[in-house]
Amino acid sequence: MRTTVSENTFENDIVQTLVNQKGYIHRKNSDYDKELCMDPEMVIEFIWATQSKEWEKLEKQYGEQVKERFLERLQKNIERRGTLDVLKKGIKDRGCRFDLVYFKPETTLNVEHQDRYKANRFSVIQQLHYNTKNEKSIDLVLFINGLPIITSELKNPLNEQNVEHAIHQYRKDRSPKEPLLSPRRCFVHFAVDTDLVYMATKLKGESTKFLPFNRGYENGSGNPPPEDPEKYKTYYLWEEIWDKDMLLDIISDYIVLLDDDEYIFPRYHQLKAVNSMIENARLNGPGHRYLVQHSTGSGKSFTIAWLCNKLSGLHDENNNRIFDSIIVITDRRVLDQQLSSTMFEFEQVRGTVEWIDSNKKSEQLKQALESNKEIIVVTLQTFPFLVDEANQLSDRNFAIVVDEAHSSQSGETARGSRKVLVSADDVQYEDEMEKDVEDVINSEIEKTVGPAKNISYFAFTATPKQKTLELFGTKMPDGSYEPYHLYSMKQAIEEGFILNPLENYTTFETYFELKKKIEDDPEYDRTTAYGLLRSHVDSSKPAISKKTSIMLDHFYNNIMTRIGGKAKAMVVTSSRANAVKYKLEFDKQINDNGYPFEALVAFSGTVEGNDVEKVYSDYEFTESKMNGFPDSKTSQYFDENDDYRILIVANKFQTGFDQPLLHTMYVDKKLGGVNAVQTLSRLNRIHPEKHDTMVLDFANDAEDIKKSFENFHVKTTLSEGTDPNKLHDYEDALKDFRIFTEDDVEKFAQEYFSTSGTQAKLYSILEPVIQEWESRPEEERKDFKKQMQSFTRLYAFLSHIMTFRDTELEKLYQFSRFLVKKLKIGYKRLPTEILDCVDLESLRISEDSKGSIVLTDKEGELKPISDMGTGTTREEELAPLSEILNELNERFGTEFTEDDRVAQVIEDMRDRLLKTEKLQRAANPEINSKDNFARTFEWFFDDEVENLINTSLDLYKKMSDDGDLRHNVKQALLKDIYSKLVESDNRK
Repeated sequence: MRTTVSENTFENDIVQTLVNQKGYIHRKNSDYDKELCMDPEMVIEFIWATQSKEWEKLEKQYGEQVKERFLERLQKNIERRGTLDVLKKGIKDRGCRFDLVYFKPETTLNVEHQDRYKANRFSVIQQLHYNTKNEKSIDLVLFINGLPIITSELKNPLNEQNVEHAIHQYRKDRSPKEPLLSPRRCFVHFAVDTDLVYMATKLKGESTKFLPFNRGYENGSGNPPPEDPEKYKTYYLWEEIWDKDMLLDIISDYIVLLDDDEYIFPRYHQLKAVNSMIENARLNGPGHRYLVQHSTGSGKSFTIAWLCNKLSGLHDENNNRIFDSIIVITDRRVLDQQLSSTMFEFEQVRGTVEWIDSNKKSEQLKQALESNKEIIVVTLQTFPFLVDEANQLSDRNFAIVVDEAHSSQSGETARGSRKVLVSADDVQYEDEMEKDVEDVINSEIEKTVGPAKNISYFAFTATPKQKTLELFGTKMPDGSYEPYHLYSMKQAIEEGFILNPLENYTTFETYFELKKKIEDDPEYDRTTAYGLLRSHVDSSKPAISKKTSIMLDHFYNNIMTRIGGKAKAMVVTSSRANAVKYKLEFDKQINDNGYPFEALVAFSGTVEGNDVEKVYSDYEFTESKMNGFPDSKTSQYFDENDDYRILIVANKFQTGFDQPLLHTMYVDKKLGGVNAVQTLSRLNRIHPEKHDTMVLDFANDAEDIKKSFENFHVKTTLSEGTDPNKLHDYEDALKDFRIFTEDDVEKFAQEYFSTSGTQAKLYSILEPVIQEWESRPEEERKDFKKQMQSFTRLYAFLSHIMTFRDTELEKLYQFSRFLVKKLKIGYKRLPTEILDCVDLESLRISEDSKGSIVLTDKEGELKPISDMGTGTTREEELAPLSEILNELNERFGTEFTEDDRVAQVIEDMRDRLLKTEKLQRAANPEINSKDNFARTFEWFFDDEVENLINTSLDLYKKMSDDGDLRHNVKQALLKDIYSKLVESDNRK
């Protein structure tokens, strides 16, 4: 007999598994009431089996009509409130209250509740005829206690139909006006074939959004072949997800109803990540660490909220709560809006969420901890200020959930958080206050050494660094570290939750020629001079002007009409001064060309006008001055105002900036590693009308960007942990300098750890050591300081991972940590005078490469941090300026055209005219008209043309012979210089 190949066979296989292995009841189509949209018999059976006394009370009210009246009441409640609310809160009918489901109790103490939980009835109906007017049917409908909760359309690719046909069927032929398919009724609708699963939580006809619900294969989309050849690839749906315990858990702790009547149903990786961590914590208790590498687009805010909700109710086998409080730490000063709204959904259930923002004082945080608030959400800036309650809190257990782990819990800030919460048996305490630059915290809290047995960390990040992997990752038998759970960037892109920011990547090369303009030929350090001169070229007025022209032309002609005519772009600059230069040039060229959009700028602090251009020497630039509104409004204005299409940034909005309309990025800054991934990933947010992204890069090679992304494209691992014996190596190296003695360290430790010690005494102990250090040669001083910095950083880092019983190391750490702050090294001033010795002779910016940067599927492997950032001192290599210029011109030069040279000569002429004091005075509109200024300008312009005899004879001849050329150059310079000088005068 031949094997039957049909959709019906596929359907029957699923049903047989549900009935024979999962305890479902197989019901008939005739058991379903189309008007009530439920299986009445199953409803009544459940009520009678679990709440018979309440039913008898209701029966006295209604008599023989009790079933009909109760079912009508139930149906109206579901229509009005939705299935989720009815299941979670039950219904009332004439003074009687009924539960429609029993969720799994958090403890086993209540035997009656356990029995009622077991009494839940799951059932399935095949080919359910749901429509009162026709015979349309849905392949499978799942019920809990007679109420429909899940529908599914099945397809068999061997019959030339697949999941896409099921999706099409839902969109085209399954009307949301039908009671069964209406919003708030069923939680989710699955489109299923033998290979793939997709889900939708709200049917909206053609616009119904289906999301993949697949396990992932080889760190990408899809499903792996099952180990059992008798199973389909999608077996997990009915064997795992439709399992009765799993579905009850999902309904109880995961499903959320949004304001638009759309349910949130967890994606497969979210369920697996949360449930796996919960089960691990249940079995192993506190004191463990979990690193979750989930890409952008993973739904991290919901994952964190679900995890916190389940952690807060977690009990061990003896019915004891495992964690007293769950603390969520986020780096964002303003709590993530989605995280806040998601947590609020659960707050309505438990009433136990406390919100602490950075404007609130630490006293409120202490009160939240001491009053047993189950979930406490804080910003990183708020958390470390809790310093006085350590002893009172150390006997309690905590779960700390860290949002974006790599920048939150390494270094001294994490030591502070653990000091507050760890148990006294596990720690050594120290009291100190120190500024922590990385986390922008003015005061640190008391610190501790060693892993804490009463704290579990759950750390989330898309781009784990070495420190993150070693602090929070899972240590493997071979000594490497891996994330506990992975949802890769590759999978997020393939599943359509984010876009690929490397899909359209164009790089540009800058070619230039510098000439020496002085008679002498002074010597400079070759490496320092290279850096200064290259930066000078990239930041020069001609370079900024040319790059701005390329960007604006590209945006206007290729980008601004995309995403429904709302596409936006970001310009990433290398410095605050360059951000100001770009903003000025963008404004000028936008105005000159009449472009129908504006640019905003974002940078911190104040930029001196002298760092921008000499003409602005008496002016200071700030973000608010340049934009015309407060800094705090920049993001809002860029998001909400269609006129603002371009955002120019300098170290702002490169991480954590979520703007789906951001389509293109113009990069004029060296990027690498995590910074490259985080910056370029600002483009990957999806939008219904956004189908691609684009990058124009003026500073990086495509191959370097590829290397950065490949570390985080799939799983990121750490090849091995940091060798703790390096601490002893540093200890020996520091002692070999003979700058301090063991007696110095001992005296400092006795005073520092003493309850009666004084700060003045600490200074007096350090002073002779500082004097000895100052007496040594410069190179030795530098080497000693670097070694000491390495030791303190490594000790602070390793203290999170293991317990050190070596008190000598702890004493040396405290001694070194304070001493190194007092070791001041005078760094050599950069020889900026070299910039006055050269002229930019020629400049060209040309497209270098164009296309998609294709990443491999190889897992990224990071190397351990061996020296914590130190390096050897580089010796100077002096070379004459002429030799340095020749080498630079050879490296970055090309065959320049005459047009290249002419443009540069005119640009130099413009710069000299701008700096002419008489022209600056003549441009004051209060004392001079524009016509009078034009006459004054003509005199100086004629002088400049005459000077071309000495600098550019060819151009002099052209301007002398061609009156139109001379006139056009004069008028263009007149317009530009007058507007620039008047603008400068108005700023003063």
